[in-house]
Amino acid sequence: MGGPHGRSLHVAGTSVVHRLPAHVKVVALLVFVGAVVATPREAFWAYGLHAVGLLTAIVISTVPFRVLLPRLVIELPFVVFALLMPFVAMGPQTQVGPLSLSVAGLWGAWALLAKGTLGALASLLLAATTSATDLVGGLARLRLPRRLVEILAFMIRYLDVVTGELRRMRIARESRGFAGRSLAAWPVVAGSAGALFIRSFERGERVHLAMLSRRYTGELHLGAGPSAPEVAWVRALALPTVAALVAAVAISMGVWA
Repeated sequence: MGGPHGRSLHVAGTSVVHRLPAHVKVVALLVFVGAVVATPREAFWAYGLHAVGLLTAIVISTVPFRVLLPRLVIELPFVVFALLMPFVAMGPQTQVGPLSLSVAGLWGAWALLAKGTLGALASLLLAATTSATDLVGGLARLRLPRRLVEILAFMIRYLDVVTGELRRMRIARESRGFAGRSLAAWPVVAGSAGALFIRSFERGERVHLAMLSRRYTGELHLGAGPSAPEVAWVRALALPTVAALVAAVAISMGVWA
């Protein structure tokens, strides 16, 4: 799995977070996200503690905030949906200035933004401190379905190849005067998408034949690596454990309120 694939997200470093085994970080991410999702939306203080803990992990990782924050654009669709919820949700209404907004919609928007932002930022931290090759090996170490891991490995391996092909097709169109600023250009774009699919399919066939000629038996060596020491688990699960305790306290306070 050599090559430049996955480098656009990975930020090289030697911090404690970078040195943690990939499968340990994946487990830590799942526990942290689970704790955030389980936290009641009314517990504002709990989300504040989650944010402080995550920011602390980012500082320890030495990944610059100027790198992570622009990547949060990935949650833009959820932000748009959250902004629409107070206007489309049913139930009791409250007056916010000249606007009449749904109370349930406001709560839902807050929960979606808070949980989505924390989850996305934690995932981006994992991607920034873990190379694509190590991540695939970590998933294999966690014994995820092997075929799914192999598909992911091939996707990462050939992502740059497909995007490079797409870039060359775009340059070729523009060199022939294609602008694509109106609905009339959609058939051309659709034709390009179809051509890209056919080229990718044909490339996959050639790669498969090349693998068979090299005695491919249906199993890939994914480099799962050795097991992680106990100290690595302790370091990685420190933040998720605190987040789980905060979520448990918030839930218990809601139950007894």
